[in-house]
Amino acid sequence: MKNTVLIPTYRRPLDLSRCLLALQAQTKPVDQVIVVVRDTDTQTWEFLAQYSPHNLPLHTVTVSLPGVVAALNAGLAAVEGDIVSITDDDAAPHPDWLEKINTHFICDRRLGGVGGRDWIHQGKQLLDDSRQIVGKLQWFGRVIGNHHLGVGEPREVDILKGVNMSFRQEAIAQLRFDERMRGTGAQVHFEMAFTLALKRAGWKLIYDPQVAVDHYPAQRFDEDQRHNFNEIAFLNLVHNETLVLLENLPPLRRGVFLLWAILVGTRDSLGLVQWFRLLPSQGQLAGKKLWASLRGRWQGWQTHHKFKFNIIRSED
Repeated sequence: MKNTVLIPTYRRPLDLSRCLLALQAQTKPVDQVIVVVRDTDTQTWEFLAQYSPHNLPLHTVTVSLPGVVAALNAGLAAVEGDIVSITDDDAAPHPDWLEKINTHFICDRRLGGVGGRDWIHQGKQLLDDSRQIVGKLQWFGRVIGNHHLGVGEPREVDILKGVNMSFRQEAIAQLRFDERMRGTGAQVHFEMAFTLALKRAGWKLIYDPQVAVDHYPAQRFDEDQRHNFNEIAFLNLVHNETLVLLENLPPLRRGVFLLWAILVGTRDSLGLVQWFRLLPSQGQLAGKKLWASLRGRWQGWQTHHKFKFNIIRSED
């Protein structure tokens, strides 16, 4: 099997250099590396102009639109391998990453996607907690991630994480990342839309903690600054989550999800119960998060409804 590695990058030349060095050290040599670069990203273009690939089959793709979705879709159009493995510029795959990925795909023809653990480095500290439940969508719409904490044997999951996910090209030949995802950079939950659509098409997804990358979360150059509250980023996150789940849950479960989301929610997408729980410690900030969450739910529903209406109208 031929392997393509796809890396979207933006203004992180030092991180990208570390990622490319890790790909050079793979026990199973990579057959194609696609780096997708924004046309305005002078820092990265300058780095690539003087970069010596050392037999790394490096191919660059230029994209003009902001956001990870446009970058990945542009990269997918250039894929030549049987397997495409996606990682971030601020990650460094372990030496046996591609070897373990290939083994999974060779052993199971029904397998459409493989994901693994991203070991998060926070400064000089390594986040080494552990969780058994990873990448699951509960029946009422709650999403459990934990990809960065997973332990145990390989198992079937519903969702993979963007920093460490690989796909059989045959499975995703007609699939692209959803351009309705909001945001100008990270576009949170883009991978959930992609992997749930793949699973809905009948392909199997597995998570193996041994398929690992080191992840050094780097600065983002958009409204989403990870740990600092930004109303637009918060609203975009909830909009994307709502849209994805409305389009991947059956009708009855959609109603249950919306009710649960408004009444309960999570720390990232507040409902009334979560707002009340956070109110003593966060005060007005909890109220801002609740308001942004409710607006995001409404706007996600509107996007979903508009898309359904357009499909019905086009079929008339």
